[in-house]
Amino acid sequence: MALLLIVLGVLVTVVLYDVTQRQHAILRNFPIIGHFRYWLEAVGPELRQYIVTDNDEERPFSRDQRRWVYASSKHDNNYFGFGSDNDMELHPNYLIIKHSAFPLPTLYAGDAGYDPTHPLPAAKVLGAARGRAKAFRPASVVNLSGMSFGSLSGPAVEALNRGCRIAGCLQSTGEGGVSTYHLSGGELVWQIGTGYFGCRDADGRFSMDRLKATIARCPQIRAIEVKMSQGAKPGLGGLLPRAKITQEIADIRGIVRDRDCISPSGHTAFHDVDGLLDFVEALAAETGLPVGIKSAVGESAFWQDLARLMSGGSRGVDFITIDGGEGGTGAGPLAFTDHVALPFKVGFSRVRAIFHEHGLGERVLFVGSGKLGFPEQAVFAFALGCDMVNVAREALLAIGCIQAQRCHTNHCPTGIATQHPWLIRGVDPTLKAARLANYVVALRKELTQISRACGVPHPSLITADRLELLDDRFGARTVAELFGGARGPGRPAASGEAAGSRLMAL
Repeated sequence: MALLLIVLGVLVTVVLYDVTQRQHAILRNFPIIGHFRYWLEAVGPELRQYIVTDNDEERPFSRDQRRWVYASSKHDNNYFGFGSDNDMELHPNYLIIKHSAFPLPTLYAGDAGYDPTHPLPAAKVLGAARGRAKAFRPASVVNLSGMSFGSLSGPAVEALNRGCRIAGCLQSTGEGGVSTYHLSGGELVWQIGTGYFGCRDADGRFSMDRLKATIARCPQIRAIEVKMSQGAKPGLGGLLPRAKITQEIADIRGIVRDRDCISPSGHTAFHDVDGLLDFVEALAAETGLPVGIKSAVGESAFWQDLARLMSGGSRGVDFITIDGGEGGTGAGPLAFTDHVALPFKVGFSRVRAIFHEHGLGERVLFVGSGKLGFPEQAVFAFALGCDMVNVAREALLAIGCIQAQRCHTNHCPTGIATQHPWLIRGVDPTLKAARLANYVVALRKELTQISRACGVPHPSLITADRLELLDDRFGARTVAELFGGARGPGRPAASGEAAGSRLMAL
């Protein structure tokens, strides 16, 4: 009997500790049971050697990738010992970055000019090419992609925004409107989707007056992004299930709670490329803000028409965010997530080439999105011609996501992608904000290190001939050979000299 009481006392003590601590969302939401995850994780390498998957098999992110994000976000050691466990010569499309024989020196703590936040500003001034009144140079080439309040819990959005303030980067609001959780100090890119949440009238159509009212009360908004489509479900509107719609979400979006919130597949404020440009210029004229678009890449005709109409000079977007078909913070039908829209590298290189053919390469700031939240993948994006990269799921990993893939069920175990009251209490915005900032800083640090290893001070100066893709027949081709429009010597998209002169002025 005494032993039973002791065991019960220990269990009660563990439960009380788990539900009151704030370090681990899993333990806070699932006392006692959650410990088994950490115990299994601790012996995971030993178990996986014999009976489970290896470090590179899991999807969408491998165990090695998740370990790097987790370690970086916690300021733990994010190095990997005993060399690579990848069989480089047998994996098709294996990326190799060719370092310089004369690299630039890496700065360490104590060196003159060392900054522990590893600032890495964009090479271009956003909105300057079109003379926007509120043009600005983004302080970070790594920023957060659109993830809406509603899809994410309030504490998760707040953690991301606070983390952006600490790291000095931008947060896209996602199409769900600007919530109070977005107003915790981080600067914003307001994403306007087909539902026009936060700027819609009673009939669900776009309202310029409501847009201006929101911008007036939210000086954190630095740019506007018109969402054409996203990688997870291009050609489909967004969907927020009825089970996830709280009264707070309904008030912010201007919707009712008795049905699913379904955004239209296309915009009603315009119906063609000509109308899109009129819409963009109206937004810029009324707000002074830089205005861009976000889109996955399907047919090329849209991009040809956009570049052709912009080449006249009187109208145009300030930035273009290309989302790869492998992007995925939004849930969607399997056929759409797996087969609709081109993957990032193919889609982006086609769009970039089109804009350079029309002489617009330096007048537009290009942003890449779609599994680019790792140093080597971000470098690939910069070599293709990106000026910045956006990260989404990697940011969620940084604030505690365990890749449970329950985002669309309202049962996210970490409280990130749910509105369930018990589960969302697991997210501590203050702690998770620090982890998000740590991750962004770590990514900027390694981007800088790779750039300097290649002999240049900034990733925008890495050319596509620096990257090679191995095949499984002991051959290799450079990214410059494989992707038309990539940055590289003698290619139309080469912008190294222009970027270099801008960077020297920073």
